[in-house]
Amino acid sequence: MKEIFDNISFATSKLATKSYSTSFSWGIYCLDKKFHNAIYGIYGFVRFADEIVDTFHTYDKKILLDEFKTETYKAIKRGISLNPIINSFQHVVNAYHIDSTLIDCFFQSMETDLQQHVHSPESYKKYILGSAEVIGLMCLNVFTERNSSLYEELKPTAMLLGSAFQKVNFLRDMKTDYQTLGRVYFPHITIEHFSEKEKKEMEKDIEGEFESALKGIKKLPISSRFGVYVAYVYYRCLFKKIKSTTSTDILKKRIRVPNYQKLSLLIASFFKYRLRTI
Repeated sequence: MKEIFDNISFATSKLATKSYSTSFSWGIYCLDKKFHNAIYGIYGFVRFADEIVDTFHTYDKKILLDEFKTETYKAIKRGISLNPIINSFQHVVNAYHIDSTLIDCFFQSMETDLQQHVHSPESYKKYILGSAEVIGLMCLNVFTERNSSLYEELKPTAMLLGSAFQKVNFLRDMKTDYQTLGRVYFPHITIEHFSEKEKKEMEKDIEGEFESALKGIKKLPISSRFGVYVAYVYYRCLFKKIKSTTSTDILKKRIRVPNYQKLSLLIASFFKYRLRTI
């Protein structure tokens, strides 16, 4: 029965999400249960594509990504894939009518990681669009449940939230991105001379995106608002830690939020949600 296979596929995407990200796993848990499989399907898919370009160093990454991409488009057309991660993703794409241009844009950014290691302001903006903003839009497709007017209203803030998350990741991972992958995402930055002034300029940009994104989160349907807010709170906490770390130290260690602190944030967020302050 295909239903059994689909259940196995979504279970695989759920396992991938939990293995790679406790922050997003807890955020998904706080969504209405009807959205769980769909968001697991999206996150598992983009996580696997990201792994291809980031960690499979002893393999031909281009071939692997090309095969992954080809199988994705075949699966969306056929309505099935024997790859459980792709199968769960195609199910979400077809069920929620996710625009293929979002998927195209995502793969363009993944392909960029194989070719480009230093970015201009234009390529940086394009990369964030494909690697983060379109993922926010895929999730928004799910949360708005084909309500096109609500989707269009919340589209700008969903993109800003994805952008803020990605830029926080860039700051957190500057050391690894540069030393292991040879990448510098922020334009006009020289890692060896990364200054406090440059760091504060980046933080100001991210702060503005977080503030604007929160306005959109408050307009989300009740069924998705709390889960998205939890992910937002986790990233704001991580961002706060990054802001309190010097530009020198950010290149020496990876900043993280421990699970016990995430649990505390989750409880505090729940009370805010129950009191309708978000």
